[in-house]
Amino acid sequence: MLPTVSKGRQPSTSRSNSMFFQYFRRIIKWRQMDIEYTFWQMLHLCTSPKVVYQHTKYHKQTKNQWARDDPAFVVISILLLIVATSAYCSAYDTTVAHAVLTVLSVLMFHFLITGVVLATICWFLANTYLREETLNSHVVEQKVEWLYAFDVHCNSFFPMFILLYVIQYFVSPLLVAHGFIPVLLSNLLFMVAFCYYHYLNFLGYDVLPFLDKTTFFLYPIGVIIILSPLMILSGFNPTRYILSFYFS
Repeated sequence: MLPTVSKGRQPSTSRSNSMFFQYFRRIIKWRQMDIEYTFWQMLHLCTSPKVVYQHTKYHKQTKNQWARDDPAFVVISILLLIVATSAYCSAYDTTVAHAVLTVLSVLMFHFLITGVVLATICWFLANTYLREETLNSHVVEQKVEWLYAFDVHCNSFFPMFILLYVIQYFVSPLLVAHGFIPVLLSNLLFMVAFCYYHYLNFLGYDVLPFLDKTTFFLYPIGVIIILSPLMILSGFNPTRYILSFYFS
């Protein structure tokens, strides 16, 4: 009879610690990052995201982990956020000190802290409630890696970045104007951005073969679609609110 557990198998905790160590070690080694592949992923997340997650399956087969072992995506996302936020600061004529504070605030709260919180929530829900029960005792039990959950957030965040940081920047003179049309366009832009975020979030977990009922991650889209008309009718302009918060 074949053994059900190999002697050389590392405990899941030590394997996870090793993944984190290798991941953070490569952040300071720019030459080891695959920049070309990262930009390919970013492009296809906006045009054909299913292709990106098809490659995630290949990564699992070759590296035996779902999470990326290359931090290039996170590093480039941070650099793009710095450039975009600096452009807003320049356009709205802020002081250097205020610009630095704004850039740090966006990086920490819009991307890193929010990403860690959302990834942790999705990681917990997926592992606790969405995993299929393994009836075969010879099959190794699989769990969602936390680093993969953070990858999913980063993937979902990038198209939102394009919509709410880049496109919004160029059309902000129209969106911050008074009237019904700016309110309508601003809410539609935010609705599309947040809906697309949750759709990509769903794709990230739906690709995992050991999860069931992943349509759970699509439920926030219904809430967004219901709330958006109410916000439009109330005259709330999210673009004006956010820009006035940072650039009063």
